[in-house]
Amino acid sequence: MNGGLRREVELIPAIDMMDGKCVRLSQGRFDAVTVFADDPAEMALRWEGEGAQRLHLVDLNGSRAGAPQEIEAIKRIVEAVKIPVELGGGIRSLETARRMLDIGVGRVIIGTSAALDSNLAETIFRELGEAVVLGVDARDGLVAIKGWEETTSENAVHFAVRMQNLGARRVIYTDISRDGMLSGTNIAAMKHMAESLDIPVIASGGISAVDDIKKLKSLENIGIEGAILGKALYTGDLTLADALAA
Repeated sequence: MNGGLRREVELIPAIDMMDGKCVRLSQGRFDAVTVFADDPAEMALRWEGEGAQRLHLVDLNGSRAGAPQEIEAIKRIVEAVKIPVELGGGIRSLETARRMLDIGVGRVIIGTSAALDSNLAETIFRELGEAVVLGVDARDGLVAIKGWEETTSENAVHFAVRMQNLGARRVIYTDISRDGMLSGTNIAAMKHMAESLDIPVIASGGISAVDDIKKLKSLENIGIEGAILGKALYTGDLTLADALAA
């Protein structure tokens, strides 16, 4: 349904934060943590220097606690870089969302835990407009919540359509089974999501090679707007320069 959209796919490096450090999880598991940098702001400057036009920040402890936990690291990043950042993890109220925007975050990501409250979701979408992104995290096609530690019975595409009808302007769709596994992105799932919505979709999870970027780029006409690059950048399996060139 997304046929009218046409733009370059935006590549967005991810900076996942835990306990003040830049880390990556495998499949969202908090017992499978790898620390890649002691200072997330240094990593932010690196990706900006390599050509990133936006950064994707994730407050991992915030996603479990239900409120942001990495405020100081977020502030340091916002002060360090000139490009916009988006932030997810523990943003479950309009007040919290506004507080994050006030410290300089460009757009906030409302996760599934908050969006399951339809009245709250509708209010946030109405009040914040383009400054809010819906995060849809799925395991085996079903919506996952609470830092990916619980799975609901709701189909991820049905959930996203419902949120679009409540006013969501764009979606970040993460396939948890691929996240941090360097196993390639779930192109079929991303295509199905994009075709089902009239709003842009940003793909996340498993992007590990230039070939994944090219496959996602082939879907830009149906609404794939961007791709979040995570573990592959940190392990060197994919360079930002090669991804941007693709």
